[in-house]
Amino acid sequence: MFPHELNDPRAFEIAQAMLEGFDKHYRLFRAASATAKQRFERADWHGQQRAQRERIEFYDLRVDEAVALLEQRYKTSELPTEVWQQVKLHYIGLLTRHLRPELAETFFNSVTTRILHHSYFHNDFIFVRPAISTEFIENDEPAAQPTYRCYYPSQDTLRDTLMRIVWNFQLALEFEDLQRDVDKVLEAIGAELGSFRWRTNFQVQVLSSLFFRNKGAYIVGKIINGFTETPFALPILHKEAPVLDNNAPPAKAPGQLFIDAALFGEDDLLMLFSFARAYFLVEMEVPSAYVQFLRSLMPRKPRSEIYSALGLQKQGKNLFYRDFLNHLRHSSDKFRIAPGIKGMVMLVFDLPSYPFVFKVIKDFYPPQKDTSREQIQSKYLLVKQHDRVGRMADTLEYTQVAFPRHRFEEELIAELRHFCPSLLEENGDDLVIKHLYIERRMVPLNIYLQEASPAQVAHAVVEYGNAIKDLVAANIFPGDMLWKNFGVTRHGKVVFYDYDEIEYLTDCNFRAVPEPRNEEDELSGEVWYPVGKHDVFPETFGPFLLGHPGVRDVFMAHHADLLDPAFWQGHKQRIQAGHVEDVFPYDAHKRFHVRDPVPALKPPEPQDRELPIH
Repeated sequence: MFPHELNDPRAFEIAQAMLEGFDKHYRLFRAASATAKQRFERADWHGQQRAQRERIEFYDLRVDEAVALLEQRYKTSELPTEVWQQVKLHYIGLLTRHLRPELAETFFNSVTTRILHHSYFHNDFIFVRPAISTEFIENDEPAAQPTYRCYYPSQDTLRDTLMRIVWNFQLALEFEDLQRDVDKVLEAIGAELGSFRWRTNFQVQVLSSLFFRNKGAYIVGKIINGFTETPFALPILHKEAPVLDNNAPPAKAPGQLFIDAALFGEDDLLMLFSFARAYFLVEMEVPSAYVQFLRSLMPRKPRSEIYSALGLQKQGKNLFYRDFLNHLRHSSDKFRIAPGIKGMVMLVFDLPSYPFVFKVIKDFYPPQKDTSREQIQSKYLLVKQHDRVGRMADTLEYTQVAFPRHRFEEELIAELRHFCPSLLEENGDDLVIKHLYIERRMVPLNIYLQEASPAQVAHAVVEYGNAIKDLVAANIFPGDMLWKNFGVTRHGKVVFYDYDEIEYLTDCNFRAVPEPRNEEDELSGEVWYPVGKHDVFPETFGPFLLGHPGVRDVFMAHHADLLDPAFWQGHKQRIQAGHVEDVFPYDAHKRFHVRDPVPALKPPEPQDRELPIH
């Protein structure tokens, strides 16, 4: 129960200091997002990637600062519960006119739970549910930029409207041929909408900020015609000189822009905002308004994932956990050991009714796994901060998570006690896991290949090779390339999810297998040549991956270069020379000036049977 009186002056000061800490965080977050436009205009791709990576660290730095400040000034870890209850009430009062109350509430939770013991997590000291509504928040200041702009073209002025939409973003660089690109967009709109009746309330709504990620900038909006809404996104790229030598970096970009494609519909937008891609840099005054607009484009995408895609991953974690608790309240099945091949470094469990898996680092590993908990955590952090190019699943990292013990199968509890005793705390009716990762469930590629039709197998093998090549383009060597370490998403994309052996490509030494010195070497079942810690022999991948003739034939037809050390060495040299590869979040056949003869992988059909989990 909350006190009836707010009678401790420290409570208001603590609440005010917490909000000042959050406001400082969002100021820095917003500045990093706002300067993305200048980096894009300068073609500063390394700077853009660095900003994406560093921005992820902002939140924890500000939380640490707030915790240290409050402890120094008020000895907050020693305050009685009555003061903390008053702190929360004062904080709610400070948020009544705030433009980002939901983010400030999450910041309050982060600071409070760092100060207090986890046994307090379920009481009145934190925001278990939102106290301030985010509906209809807008900045009412006259000079403030609205969340989105509305355009009302007629049939005769749609082309001019599209030109104005692009001009309104005031990019400093000229377009190579904007009229040509807009004609392509008009053609694509015609193909998407077909023959339709032009309604009196035809309008185009466009979010006011560009979405920046890696080498692209995206215009995001929707076309409204009566009761029909069509989401769209227009990727804007730099024109670069062609590369004639695959081992040489390209010439400097001539400083011209072009619209590369027109993406339409929820599925295209879901691919653009995929959980397997890096977070966008977006300059937002009212994030909840952006999330509300984006949900109108992608109603199947949870708000938690949209917040994360916008770089607000802590808010995404908070909303995800609320959704998870809600699912627990409305389900009765039990957590179990995940079906499928067990991992050597991770204990994986799941809840059959929930489309995610829970991964806990084991306390000990087989001799062949020369690693440690700290190294594994560093790999997961690398993936969080790196460009995931649509090929590495994002993970949610949690500490001190309390689960209801009665929802766990006894076999799973026994496994946790055996493999992860240092991370397990049994506290009455709760099982507290001190550190875990949560990741979207996917169909393991090895299982998919076993049950797919020949055509689906062919597409999956092509996708597998494309996934590895996309990772290579992002300077990632996956390490363990076995089929079981890749999964198939509901959109048919092949995604990598086993991170304990990944390395930067530039840290690896790709070698050809030496010629045998004599007959004894040739017949030896052991490696007779010296192998360094970072040596990789691509020729040796084949025996582990290509035992099935159907798989081998497709792989060799499309991706035989993955078995050639020269392929890996060439990409390593390009990356070391400073080149940043293009990896597109849409199929090549959607690009205006490129046609890809390879059809997309057909997604797995919906199935009622239980699927093994990675």
